[in-house]
Formats: sequence, C-alpha cells, structure tokens
Amino acid sequence: MATILIVEDSRMVRTVTERDLTRAGYHVITAPDGEHGLRSARERVPDLIVLDMLLPKVTGLDALRTLKADNLTKHIPVIVLTSLSRGNADKLMGEGAAAFIEKSSQTLQDGSTGLIELIGSVLAKAKQYEN
Repeated sequence: MATILIVEDSRMVRTVTERDLTRAGYHVITAPDGEHGLRSARERVPDLIVLDMLLPKVTGLDALRTLKADNLTKHIPVIVLTSLSRGNADKLMGEGAAAFIEKSSQTLQDGSTGLIELIGSVLAKAKQYEN
C-alpha cells in the first residue's frame, strides 16, 4: 500500500482528500502547513506528496524546492494541487513537480477520481524509473 502525504491548509479539502484516497486503498498522512509537511516528508518518507502552493509558515513553492534539494526526499514525486492558474504548471514542473492539478470544486467531486487517477499514473511512472 502506497503512502501519500497531503500538505493542505484547508481542513475541508484535506479531510475530503484523505477520505477519498483512503477509500482508494492508500495510506494517508496529512499536514496543515508547509513546515509540518516538510517534517512529515523527512520522518515518514512517503511514496508521493500532494502539495498545495498557498500554505502558511512555508509556502508550497519553498517546500517543493526544499524537498527536491534534500537527498532524503528528492526522489518523492510531488503532485501540486492548487488554486493557482494552469499557467503556473510549467514553472512548477521546472521546480521538480511530477504533475499539476488545479484545485476546484470539480477536483473533489466524484470521490476525487481525477486526483486518484493522476496519483496512480505518477506512482506507476516512478516505479518504472526505480526498475
């Protein structure tokens, strides 16, 4: 069972996403801000991180940069889940994000199906690189 770390400051989004990913068979860890997210990533070394960009304490972009600069966490794929426009996707991918998904009410509908499919795809791609 893959472990997913969700770093999201919105309690509602965090709770809904955690519930949906747990139902999909993932072990889920959550963090309410970038500082806790970085600590959890280093302590637990999850298989994948879902990272919001607009976070308190440490911004999502700073967290992404820190994760990718750290030998312990740089291999962890990061999916950016944000309300920032799609135009930021290329910049975030250049910073090391594995994928980008725009946060909207649509994203969390139908059991977070789009996010779950993206997680499966990113994890499968990461597994290919391991072999």
